[in-house]
Amino acid sequence: MCTGDDGPCLCDTWVFCGNREACGSQFGQCWLKKQKDTLAPERQETHEPVSWTSGLIFGKGEGIVGLETDYGTLHVKLFPDVAPHSVAYILELLKLRHCAGCQFYRAESRGNSWDREGNHIENAPFGPPYGLIQGTLEAGGLTFKKIPTEICRSVARGSVAWVGSGPEFFISLADHQEWRKAYTVFGSVLPEDMEIAEKMAQLPSKLDVWNNINVSVLEKPVPLLVRRIKTSQGDLRSL
Repeated sequence: MCTGDDGPCLCDTWVFCGNREACGSQFGQCWLKKQKDTLAPERQETHEPVSWTSGLIFGKGEGIVGLETDYGTLHVKLFPDVAPHSVAYILELLKLRHCAGCQFYRAESRGNSWDREGNHIENAPFGPPYGLIQGTLEAGGLTFKKIPTEICRSVARGSVAWVGSGPEFFISLADHQEWRKAYTVFGSVLPEDMEIAEKMAQLPSKLDVWNNINVSVLEKPVPLLVRRIKTSQGDLRSL
């Protein structure tokens, strides 16, 4: 359904009627539709029960948002297929056009435990440091509701995942197979932007202890803004 390397997709939304009693003759039907804007999908606002379940389909070059910082913009490919609740919250942040209170506050390098590609070095400890940057996506003006646990992929280099039910989140600088799918991964930083995350992991920090775990907290938190990204023939630009 998608053309070229970067899309666009002929259809980008699916709806499914799975309630036999409510759907009647439409029970089991699955329709494909086209949105005017996949990052601002049309939705039926109603307080009545709805019999249809719906979701988004992003082409290879679609469904990308930017986490804009003073050190550069981290382009994140969202995963609506495995984390629809998480992606819905990120789309709500896009509507605000600000992210007051959103920031990175913890940064830890890969140390001597993982190589530059994020592979764990044999017989090395699994931290500290843990090879990640951590922050919050709780924005002023938007009520945060805990996000349910969704499909938990293995955490790999570039993974963007919630800490618990959010709004705390982290970007991994390394493969963490030892975490055994413990976190909801809702996106992944594009490989070409990981140098920005690596740069932030080297910022001045101070040691702290959280729940008996040694961590590195940034001396100066790094504010971030969630931005729409326009793709044009493979180029990524902030709006």
